[in-house]
Amino acid sequence: MTAVVAERGEEGIANVREILGGGADAALECVGTEAAVEQALGVLHNGGRMGIVGVPHYNNRALGSTFAQNISVAGGAASATTYDKQFLLKAVLDGDINPGRVFTSSYKLKDIDQAYKAMDERKTIKSMIVMD
Repeated sequence: MTAVVAERGEEGIANVREILGGGADAALECVGTEAAVEQALGVLHNGGRMGIVGVPHYNNRALGSTFAQNISVAGGAASATTYDKQFLLKAVLDGDINPGRVFTSSYKLKDIDQAYKAMDERKTIKSMIVMD
């Protein structure tokens, strides 16, 4: 099943839990904000696992709330080597891999500021920069 949940915070958590019939087995936090960590933890059912690859944009995050739910948390920098990036980019550009519905808007390189603003304002999930 594939679903896109645009809502954030408690509303987003409730929608994901409803779609999954109670909660997720695993969540991957890729943004690096405390709100993203809260949302990832919130969608997990007891015994769930959360992986963190988003570079943290916060100083301190207490994880004591995960103890009672038996939630496992692990993370670190995503290991994408230069070879992996080149291989994966070629596969996407050749049409062998579809990156899915993550890229919801496309922008030219000259409009990159607008692309970041659209993501910041939650008008787009991820912006794709198209090189001419």
